[in-house]
This record gives sequence, C-alpha cells and structure tokens, in this order.
Amino acid sequence: MENLTLYKKTSYIIVLISIFLFHVVTSFAQQRDSRVREYLSPTRIVWQQESQLIQGAEYLLRPGHGQANLVNNELCKLSSTEQQHPAILFDFGKELQGGLQIVTGMPDSHAPVTIRVRLGESVSEAMCDIDEVNGATNDHAMRDFVISVPWLGVLEVGNSGFRFARIDLLDDSAELHLKEIRAISVYQDIPYKGSFRCNDERLNRIWQTGAYTVHLNMQEYIWDGIKRDRLVWIRDLHPEVMTVNTVFGYNEVIPKSIDLIRESTPLPRWMTMCTYSLWWILIQRDWYLYQGNLDYLKEQKNYLCDLLQLLMTRIGEDGLEKFNDDEGRFLDWPSCENPLAINAGVQALVIQAMKAGYELCSVLGEDMLAAKCEAVRRKMVNAAPKVIKPFLKSGMAPDAPGQKQAASLLALTGLISPKEANQKYLSVNGGHGFSTFYGYYMLQAMAAAGNYQGAIDVIRQYWGAMIDLGATTFWEDFNLDWLPDASRIDELVATGKKDIHRDYGDHCYKGFRHSLCHGWSSGPTSWLSEHVLGVQVVEPGCRVVRITPHLGDLEWVEGTFPTPYGQIVIRHEKGADAKVRSRIDAPSEVKVLQ
Repeated sequence: MENLTLYKKTSYIIVLISIFLFHVVTSFAQQRDSRVREYLSPTRIVWQQESQLIQGAEYLLRPGHGQANLVNNELCKLSSTEQQHPAILFDFGKELQGGLQIVTGMPDSHAPVTIRVRLGESVSEAMCDIDEVNGATNDHAMRDFVISVPWLGVLEVGNSGFRFARIDLLDDSAELHLKEIRAISVYQDIPYKGSFRCNDERLNRIWQTGAYTVHLNMQEYIWDGIKRDRLVWIRDLHPEVMTVNTVFGYNEVIPKSIDLIRESTPLPRWMTMCTYSLWWILIQRDWYLYQGNLDYLKEQKNYLCDLLQLLMTRIGEDGLEKFNDDEGRFLDWPSCENPLAINAGVQALVIQAMKAGYELCSVLGEDMLAAKCEAVRRKMVNAAPKVIKPFLKSGMAPDAPGQKQAASLLALTGLISPKEANQKYLSVNGGHGFSTFYGYYMLQAMAAAGNYQGAIDVIRQYWGAMIDLGATTFWEDFNLDWLPDASRIDELVATGKKDIHRDYGDHCYKGFRHSLCHGWSSGPTSWLSEHVLGVQVVEPGCRVVRITPHLGDLEWVEGTFPTPYGQIVIRHEKGADAKVRSRIDAPSEVKVLQ
C-alpha cells in the first residue's frame, strides 16, 4: 500500500514538472505556425538541358522520404564540363505555396555544389531570367536564386508560390548527386466543409479550383496571392471571405487579417485607398451575416463608427461622393482608364457601405448613427443619376474595360434595374469584358436579373478557359481575347504559339509578374453554392437560410454548406417534368425556407 501511495505521489510530481516545463518552453515562443507541411515528389520532368550529362532523372519521380543514406544508388547524377551545364525542369502537378527539399548523395568531391533554382507558376516563368522586359521578379518572394548544396545532406529552401522548378548545375567540371527533389507544400490543414457536385464536371472542377485557390492563400494571414503580393489587401478580401464562408466556414484567418488592416491603418488614414476602406465595412457585414459572432462585431464598434463618420465628410451637399483622386477612387485595374465607370461605381460602392453601416450600427445599438447612415444613403441614391446618366450615354462598348464592373455595382445597389444591366452590359458578348475580381459581382448582378443560365455559361467560358490552359488555381487577371494561339502554362511554348503568361497583362499584372493564384478570382465557388445549390443566408449566423436552386441546364446538383451549427446537406434533381425535387438535411438550429 505504501509503495502504491509513493507511486501515486511520484506520478503526480512528474505530471506537475512536465506541465511546468511545457509552459517554460512554450513561453519563449512568440508565435506558433498554424500550418502544416506536405512533401510532394515531381509528377513529371518537363525539359532537360544537356541531357547526355544527366543520368537517372527518372528516380526523382518516385516518392521520397527526405532522408539521405549511404547507399548512393538509384539517384540522379548531373555532370558538368567547363562549357556544358546540365539543367532539369520539374512539374509538381499543381500550384502550391512553399519551397523545395533537396536530398543529395555522395559524389567523389566533398565540396558543396552550386546550383541555381528557378521557381515558376508556369513553365515559361521557371525558364526565364529576371530582366526589365518579361516581368519576372524576386519581389515579395525569391523565385530565382543561387545556393550551395551539401555533400550527403538535406537542404530546404524557398518560400513562394509555384508549380514548376528548374535546377541548373552552375559549377564547372562538377558532379551533383540528387537523391530527391521534393516540393514543400505549406498550408492550413482544414476540412472542406462546403462542397458542390453536379452532372457537369467542368463546373465541378471550377468550384474546386476556386476553393483551392483561396485555401492556398489562407496562410498565417489571408493573402491576395501566394507569389505576389502575399499581402492582406482589404479590397481583394471580399470574394475570398465569401469563398471561406462557403467552403470552410469559420476560420480565424479572416478576423485576424481584417483586424491587422484596422490596426495598421488607424483613422483618419484610409486602408491604402479610400475605396478599400469601403470594402472593410462590407466584409464586416457579410462576415457577421454568415458567422453571427456578435462579440467580435462589438470589438469593431469604435473603429466602424469613426470610419462611417469620416466617410460622411466626403459626401457633398449635392449627394455625390467627393473623394479626391489622390485618395484612391478605385474599382479594379481594368476600370482605371474609364472615369465615367469609376464615378458611377464609386458612388454605388459608398451607397452599399452606408447600407451596411446602417445594418451594423442597428445591431450594435448605435441607432443615431444608423439613422444618419440611412439618410446619407437616400441622399446619395437621389443624386446618383448625375453620374449614372453620363455612364449610360458614354457610347463605349458594353464589354469595354470598366463597363461591366460599373453596371454590376449599379444593379446590385438598385440604381439601375438588374434586367437593364444584364441586357445592355453583362450578357453582351459572354465573358468578354469580365475581370477576375469584379467577375463575382457581375455574376451576382446576372443572378439578380434572373439570368442564371447566362451566368453559368460565363463561368464555363471564362473561368473554364483558365483550366483549359493548364491552371490549377485561378489567376490575378484574365481576358478571353488572349485565347487565340495561346500556349498552355504547363508546356514549353511552341513556335507560332503565344506565351499567355509572358505576353499578356497590364498595369501591375504585366508579364511574369502576373500572379496565377489570386484569391479574388474565386467568385464562381461561392456563386455556384449560393445560386445553383441555392443557399442564401437570411439571418445572422445562418439561423435562417433560404434554399432556392437554379439548375439551368443541369440535371442535378448536390453539396454541403457550412453553418456555425454544422453542415446542411442538399440534393436537387430535375425530373422528367422539368420540376426540381429537393432533399435537405439541416441542423435543428437552422431554419430552412424554400
């Protein structure tokens, strides 16, 4: 008995010491990485230089384990001369965020070997040099660098967005033994609580690609892109937030990111640009609508109220917004050379922000400010024709840059009828004139007009074209006019073909600077769940949702939708009589309207 008591006391002391040591150790850590690391072997070798100097490249395609050993066989050997330097280009099969793990063998010389690493989102980018012509850059992340690798060792390098990696042996008369080359994929290990499937595999793939695009950008903070800019741009976040709401449900990366912007840009500073601050308000409204976290919303109260008051100082007595041009009257890059579209679009954005301000202030008990927001909104609505009429009478083509952007904002704000916007602008010439960021709002405006089939067709045409060109994530910029004779991004550009990554883009998107994994382009993912699967949130926290499917030419659709109370499971099927029959299983806390 005494021995048992002693054992219990000893065990108790050991537990206490363990807890103490754990807290001592962890107290020195200022931040823990919330992400996981996954190692991926190449799926194929795209190209070799001086292939006669390369032996056993096929060994690098086998699954590895990241450990050097003394066997030194079944590995890739690269041998250089004074004039000839071999190189290999690898494809890891999909876009990822991270770097490379290099496992080496035992050449006769023990000296470190110098290699050049080039990472690329396309084959062309991984093959290019940094110069003043093609747009390739080491801005934001190192994609082109020289390193030394050890004899019989393991080295991990790189932190960028990429799919392709080129390795060049630089030393003269040297030998490099490569046991493994693996991509290090760094991401949040979180479940896809939302899902979407239908009888059209093209739409399924588009939905999944949009979800994956945002997933990659959900690092410690949510970025705009994983190659560039790798920053928290509040304007870019709104389509990403809607995708997070649809696919992942609550994730701390969203409040963490929008709080970062709030804290780093204290008022009266704008969040880079005046229109960006408008998006912060809209994000707060939609995040609260889907997640219903009142405590978090209360934390935003002081900043929100002060921001709304500041915005009101930019509204003239005539009811028009009076932002100065140097404050950033900005919609998106394709719109920036269309001042009439900007005037109409910014007026609509401020009206939307005032509406969101009214709703949030009402929830927060700020009734006087809520009433003030509503009064300003009405005043701006009454004044809006002064900027709408010049836009409508501009004579510019409906699919010219900025036209569909402005038309969609006007429709969603109720300043013109959605049917008019759809007929005169949005449905003209299909996906031509769409942009990756504002494409989401163009689709929303088409839905508001009841043109669900037209929106589905545009999704297939515009976003599907990126997939046809080899995309595994959606791009920062895209234009259907680029398509004729365009080469795929996962191929060497053949003679007579256009390099779609190098040759196209404008403004900050030029050439290889162009990001091929940009979260703002994920609009179809949330749109398909909202309008085809049919889930629309009616009350904060998904306490009430309306499920109204719009299948268009689809035969069936099924999927899940995350709520704070669990998933809603849905299937819609079109019968021989063309009527849609639905099966819906929702948590008991969620009221479903049909």
